[in-house]
Amino acid sequence: MQINLNGKNALVGGSSKGIGRAVAIQLAASGANVTVMARSEIILEKVVNELDTNSGQKHQYLVVNFTDFNDFQSKIDQYFKLNAIDILINNTQGPSSGGALEKSIDDYQSAFDLLFKCAVFTTSLALPHMQKQKWGRIVNVSSISVREPLTYLALSNSLRAALVTWAKSLSVEIAPNNITINNTLTGYFDTERIAQINAQKAKKMGISESEVRSNMISGIPAKRIGRPEEYANLVCFLASEQASYITGTNIPIDGGLLKSF
Repeated sequence: MQINLNGKNALVGGSSKGIGRAVAIQLAASGANVTVMARSEIILEKVVNELDTNSGQKHQYLVVNFTDFNDFQSKIDQYFKLNAIDILINNTQGPSSGGALEKSIDDYQSAFDLLFKCAVFTTSLALPHMQKQKWGRIVNVSSISVREPLTYLALSNSLRAALVTWAKSLSVEIAPNNITINNTLTGYFDTERIAQINAQKAKKMGISESEVRSNMISGIPAKRIGRPEEYANLVCFLASEQASYITGTNIPIDGGLLKSF
């Protein structure tokens, strides 16, 4: 099966590094025009230069700060006044780690803005074009913690769960227009985010980061941490015509880590 996204315009959040960057690279390799979006202009410029242009695509970047919703809202609104998007990948950095008792109400509000409001607002701007052309693909990068909460990620557990249930509700309304929305439930991947979380866990537990990583790997049936490009393959498929009958789903990509159905 060969995925052809020629002529499609994609917007990829959190794409300066990690999973988002890998997704942007794969979408471009499949022919899409890609806008990468994150905080660092210097890194975004480098990512744009890495993207495939063999199909004559034009790529660009958008500098936004997901942690400042008012600023984000202004910039993304201006972007959509000039651009129409066929494929939207809702992805941001994760909120700070920590247990439920460690977090204040302000922490939950910040996480709500980051993980929920940014995705919902961006989707609301992307939908009119998708509805008009009767084609669109939306993928929310979420986490396995919406099924099996991780005690050290209370903010992520809570707000990502809100996002995936919102997406299920939306999927029913937009399906008649050949628009799909799906959630990818992320396991452990070799990214800076995992390295940061492992460093915090190591400090808290009084063990080395390598021991934390080994313990993590031992719990994964595949006995390894995932590669970002493997994640990108799934997202690219969901963004394609081949996935036209898949919507409103939560798809784990975790090497078999989840124990639940």
